[in-house]
Amino acid sequence: MTFLIAFVLSFIFSWTLVPMTSALARMLGVYVIVPERQCVVYMLFGKVLATIDEPGIHFLLPRLGLSAFIVNWLGSRHVIDMRLDQQYQRSQPVNSEEGAPMGIGIWFEMFISDPVAYLFKNADPRGSLGANVSNSTVRCLSNLPLNAMLINRHSMSSTVRDEVSPKSHEWGYRLGSVYIRKVHFRDVAMIRQIESKVVNRLRQVTSAIKQDGANQVSIITSTAERRAAIEFAKASALRPQLVGAALKEVSRDSEVASALFAILETQKALAGNGRITLIPPGHSLLEQSLAAEVDGVSAVGGADRTEVQPAVPVVVETSGA
Repeated sequence: MTFLIAFVLSFIFSWTLVPMTSALARMLGVYVIVPERQCVVYMLFGKVLATIDEPGIHFLLPRLGLSAFIVNWLGSRHVIDMRLDQQYQRSQPVNSEEGAPMGIGIWFEMFISDPVAYLFKNADPRGSLGANVSNSTVRCLSNLPLNAMLINRHSMSSTVRDEVSPKSHEWGYRLGSVYIRKVHFRDVAMIRQIESKVVNRLRQVTSAIKQDGANQVSIITSTAERRAAIEFAKASALRPQLVGAALKEVSRDSEVASALFAILETQKALAGNGRITLIPPGHSLLEQSLAAEVDGVSAVGGADRTEVQPAVPVVVETSGA
């Protein structure tokens, strides 16, 4: 039973009395807890008593003396965020050396370096720093060559940072990294003209590439045709020699030569489109023609109208393949 009572009392003390005691001690100015990346500035009667920027638990009596007990009641306590902040300014108007209206987007980091100067030397240090960066960008980056403005972003970023940093530190606001993120044309008509020129240039380059390819193909084709013509000419020159050698070899045997020439004549005759008439041996052409006409007339004029085929001649019409 005693253990249970002690446990309940310890639980109540831990969850109620300890937080209440801690809150009362902070209200009376006994100690203060400073979180990470924060700063606490104590003021009494218009005078800065202490600036605490180290994280942890700090007892105020050694730092403020007896003023620690009244500073929360009669004075003021400022909690300042010391974390790194960033801002982006879009399309800052500048002109290039050639007179082209350009826009520059600049990104920069900033953080509080002096809490007291941040509180009392400038009513709006963040806005003043942004205006300072904007003015430095326009002042330092105007009249630069267009080629350098589009390419050398690192050097432009360094130029702006070197121009702004000493002035911003006087207000307790230090400038961190600066980076030129975007450089663009502000005039819409100029953008359209540049796009048109780029499109025309791409068309010219494409046409030149196509023409060069066609020229190369023509050169290759003409070279191949020339070589082929040379080879065909050599073959045409060798053909009579080869044919003559073959005929010379064939003409050594008269029977083979006669058969060969007969076959060649027959092939030429069959290849032509002329009419060929075959006549049996031992009969003249005139006699065969008269006999065919007489037999044909008598056969047609007979009483029974019987068709009689002529015995001779036989005429065969052929056409070449």
